[in-house]
Parts: sequence; C-alpha cells; structure tokens
Amino acid sequence: MIRFDRTPADDPQNKWRYQLDEFVEDNKQQLAALAWGLLQEWEDDRSGDRFERLRDKTLGIDLKPQPHFVACSREAIEQLNRKVNNQLREILGILDGYKPEKEVVIIAIGQGQIKLINFQPDPSPPECFERLEEDLDTSIESLEKRLNQYMWD
Repeated sequence: MIRFDRTPADDPQNKWRYQLDEFVEDNKQQLAALAWGLLQEWEDDRSGDRFERLRDKTLGIDLKPQPHFVACSREAIEQLNRKVNNQLREILGILDGYKPEKEVVIIAIGQGQIKLINFQPDPSPPECFERLEEDLDTSIESLEKRLNQYMWD
C-alpha cells in the first residue's frame, strides 16, 4: 500500500519515519550542502568514469545505535535488493536517474526498514555547498546532533 500523506506521528512502527521527515524538512539546505560536499570528496577519492563514481556511493543515515551519516555503496544496496526479492528496485532506479547537481538522495536505514529521502532544494546543492559557513566535518557533527534531537525527543 502506498500512502501519499505524511506518516502519522502516533504510529509506533513508523514514528522514526515521521521524525526523519521533520528533520529533513527543517534542514534541507544543510543536507543539500552536505550531500554535494561529500560527493565532491568521494569523487576525489576514486579514479575512473564520473558516472560510475556517482553511482558508487549514496549518502545514508543509519539510525542504530544512534543516528549518524554513512556512505551506502551501490554494491551493498544491490546486495540487499537481492536478499529482499528485488523490493528495492525502485530505489535503484531512482539512484540510476539521480542528478546530484539538482537533487538530494539519502537512504535512511532504521527499524529493519529503508526509507528513501529525495528532494530538490532551492537553491541547488552546489549553491547550498558554496553558502556553507563551516567545513564538512563540522557540518556532519551539527547535523548528527540535530538528527539525534529529532529522533529521540
């Protein structure tokens, strides 16, 4: 069943999804800056075709043991997709069409479930990154601190 409304905050099984939606809504520009900045960093770490580098890692949020950012490899997502009978094929399709200069894609992992976060910020991710007033490490720390507040308050 596909729901088009927001996840209700009082649904215990999906409370983490609601909290994550609220966090993303309140932090879109900083998340866009982080996604773009990490992409640039990851590109510098690898050689080869640019398209392959873009497909290799996706920003993720792992909620256990406490919420923190991770790099999700394409290989790990494909492996998980095979284990769950191709139920992640839509996520893989979105990753295939992902345009990081225009949009943000984040994979959240929590409660034995995956949630895809996908939005188009205004301004664009590169512009958000240019406006970032702190380095990536500091940005990650501040976002993780805020994320923890949203997830456990």
